[in-house]
Amino acid sequence: MSGFIPVYEPDLGGNEKKYLAECIDSGWISSEGPFVSKFEKNFAQQVNRKFGIAIANGTAALEVALLALELEAGDEVIVPSFTIISCIQAIIRVGAKPVLVDAHCTTWNMDPDAVESKITSRTRAIMVVHIYGLPVEMNKILELSDQYGLKIIEDAAEMHGQTYLNRPCGSFGDISVFSFYANKLVTTGEGGMILTDDEHLAERCISFRNLCFIREKRFLHYELGHNFRMTNLQAAVGVAQLERMNEFMCRKKELGMLYTNLLEDVDVLQLPLRSTAYAENIYWVFGVVLQDDYPLDAKDIMLQLLKAGIGTRPFFYPMHKQPVFRKMGLFSDDELPVAEKLGDRGFYLPIGLTLTNEQVAYIAATLKKVIEDGY
Repeated sequence: MSGFIPVYEPDLGGNEKKYLAECIDSGWISSEGPFVSKFEKNFAQQVNRKFGIAIANGTAALEVALLALELEAGDEVIVPSFTIISCIQAIIRVGAKPVLVDAHCTTWNMDPDAVESKITSRTRAIMVVHIYGLPVEMNKILELSDQYGLKIIEDAAEMHGQTYLNRPCGSFGDISVFSFYANKLVTTGEGGMILTDDEHLAERCISFRNLCFIREKRFLHYELGHNFRMTNLQAAVGVAQLERMNEFMCRKKELGMLYTNLLEDVDVLQLPLRSTAYAENIYWVFGVVLQDDYPLDAKDIMLQLLKAGIGTRPFFYPMHKQPVFRKMGLFSDDELPVAEKLGDRGFYLPIGLTLTNEQVAYIAATLKKVIEDGY
């Protein structure tokens, strides 16, 4: 098959051009334009939330969400080690302390059974991060939140359209965040959204994303905020994308099941779970993990696939192994073997919305051959 197959390519074949032209023709290209509030309202409704606050990106959304919660220096936030660095750095930047838990070996999400042992008198919140296509087992987290009086920050960056027991992901946290990076189901290129049902938290988020201006006197400031605004151009793309979200979800599931059917006979690969008792996989990415007894590791396989014109990405590298945090004296005593295995042995295959069934068949066949040649 000729041509390079990227890990992800978005589908921009809806009303994106039309809405962008409206922005340009009207002159509303900044964060003051009408598509911003429309995107906020539409996305909040999609997740059954009262308030949506559009943000420059998902990383900024995490930091603003934590600022809104008014955590104090030394407060602890429990968070998975197997996640993107944005989660940990947001906790650190607001002066709190991240406390890591291991991943579950089959769902790859934070292990809810490992959370309670990490709770101390300084614990103020649990940051739930739904990973790759399946949600965290929320009932156990909610029980702990109620029992110990903890806030929940729900990172649903990868969970557009996903549900937990038929309730939308992003509707569980005291405050929740989404990302609209180019590889997300709904994209604005860059961008994010904070969702909450708490009007006070919403007002604080609105303030922090916009330099903490106040209504009574614009250039008088009582707190330090950020310029984390989303532009009307970005929001216009988001509105168009959201119109097709159900279509995108169906296609992702088709691609995930096609990969599963083609690769389920490869013994050395751990494939994503098709479903759990609380959710079906939406296959934001299609990840695979090499079994321990296979002689090559993820980077070896990825290199061979690249030579065949197939893009891949490694899994998240665990936070407790990150050099930047070790230099800061963090996590030196943490041993989290599942997160470590996923970081060393896991990678994901192309699963963009423009991917064809023929390309999936080629990728699967190539991966099988590469694995066979590796013995």
